[in-house]
Amino acid sequence: MALLEITLTINEADRPAAAGVYQQYKQPFLDTVPGAISKQLLVRAEDVQVLHGFETRAAAQAYLSSDLFTKDVVAGLSPLLKAEPEIRIYETA
Repeated sequence: MALLEITLTINEADRPAAAGVYQQYKQPFLDTVPGAISKQLLVRAEDVQVLHGFETRAAAQAYLSSDLFTKDVVAGLSPLLKAEPEIRIYETA
């Protein structure tokens, strides 16, 4: 299993809009992205994180190039971002 962690710096006032983007694309992510297992939104005082679970690291890498990510999710979140997202992929042992 692999985890894709995307950390987003978003103003507190813009977080409801960011959560809306998350909700809008959560089910399409789970239904259409090959190897997708889970998706969770984590909110902290300093940032917002989205954790995506995948069957493999390759599936996580492929998602980052998919139309769903590049054309839909990124387009929806871009106006809300205060900094470039931090993207990390982890493999579980």
